[in-house]
Formats: sequence, structure tokens, C-alpha cells
Amino acid sequence: MSAYQPLLTLIQERIEQKDKSPLYLKIADSVKLATEQQMLKGGDFIPTEREFSDKLGVSRITVRKALDILDKEGVIVRSRGLGTMISETVEYSSKEATGFSQQVVLKGKKPDTLWIKKDVVLCSSEIAKMLKIAENDQVFLLKRVRYIDEQAVSIEESYVPAHLIHDPDEIQLSLYDYFRSQDISPTKTQSRVSAKMPTEEFLEKLNIDETVPVLLIEQTAYDKKGVPIEYSINRCRGDMYVFVSED
Repeated sequence: MSAYQPLLTLIQERIEQKDKSPLYLKIADSVKLATEQQMLKGGDFIPTEREFSDKLGVSRITVRKALDILDKEGVIVRSRGLGTMISETVEYSSKEATGFSQQVVLKGKKPDTLWIKKDVVLCSSEIAKMLKIAENDQVFLLKRVRYIDEQAVSIEESYVPAHLIHDPDEIQLSLYDYFRSQDISPTKTQSRVSAKMPTEEFLEKLNIDETVPVLLIEQTAYDKKGVPIEYSINRCRGDMYVFVSED
């Protein structure tokens, strides 16, 4: 039996479902489901375009469209001469507001969070400018260490207008999941990325040496009306993150 057979079976079962979803979306969604179920993990290879086409009995154009979606969303990495594999890195994208936890799950990995702060503070002029609110307005400061498969990968500070959070204790693993539970839909982000030297806190919390590169990502998330709902400052391991700019 082919090593790819479980994945091919999952895709074939999805294709046979009687709904109006295009074939390429059924294929793409099945690969993402396979990562969520940990059938596929970061670094695992998947069939080539030709193999998918032959085994599933669909056109290569259909397979190519599915792989293009997975590539755009950062689920896979294509390498000429090596093949296509499930991505091991986490993407920060200015294309859409996906959220850390969802991206990690799509890699077939386990996200986790260690909360450091969930406090109401008065925002500085810089934070006020990013969130388009008045200086000294109340915001929630949400500070946490992010983990992938029990390995610390980043320290993130989020600033959220206080009226958007009714009970901070309800925020568990994902801030975006909390937003959605409150009918707030993060839809777009704008980001600025730069390289920085690691701080003492970064070295201590992530338990790494100072040779590991640090990526500083400042990001503002907007709801569907274009209103800022979060400004975040994320210091992350540069060897485990990829930043994708908007087209």
C-alpha cells in the first residue's frame, strides 16, 4: 500500500460527497483536514501533481488549483527537485487574519499559550494611533508566550480596546476564537516586520541562546468594517516563522 493511501482515501471520500463544492476545494480542504487530524505533519511529503491526478482520476489543472490554494495559505512548501511537503513554519500574513493557533493546527502541530498578563491599562499615544482611539483610553494588554508542540517560539503582546473584551478569563488558547464567539470577525491585517536583537526576557522565556535570530512583527488586525480591533507586538524565533506580504 502506498504511504499516501490514507490521504488519498480521505480526499476520495470528500470528492464523492454530493455537494456543489468545486473539486479543487475538496482536495485542498482534505489536505488541511489531514493536517488537523495529524495524518500529515510538518515536513511530510505529499503526492506530486501527476500522482494526485492519476490516483484520484481528476485533471492536473484541478490538482494545480488545489495546490495553489494550499501554497497561498502556507499549508505546503513546493521545492523544485524535492517535491511538495507540509510546511513546518508558521506564517504571519498581511493577506488575511488567520491567527496563530489555527495556523499551527493546519501544520499538524499542537499550539499552546502561557499567559503572563491580562490587564487593563491606559494606552500610550503610539498604541492609540494604531487602534485609532484616544490616548489614555483603556485597553486590554494581553501578554503570553506561544508554544508549538511544547516548544516556546514567541512572546506576544496584544492591545485590544477594552470594550471588545467582556471577560478576559474566557480567552483561552486563541484571542481570535474569543473574538468570533463575540461576533467580531478579524478579516484583514497590516504588518511591519524587522530584525531585532533578543531581549533578556526573550532568551529566558524561550530558553534559547543569543545566536537564534529574532523577528519583530508589529501587526494591526481589522474587523470587516475596517475598524482596528487588535495591535500586537510579537517577538518570535526567526527560524520558525515566515512573513508573507500582501500582493
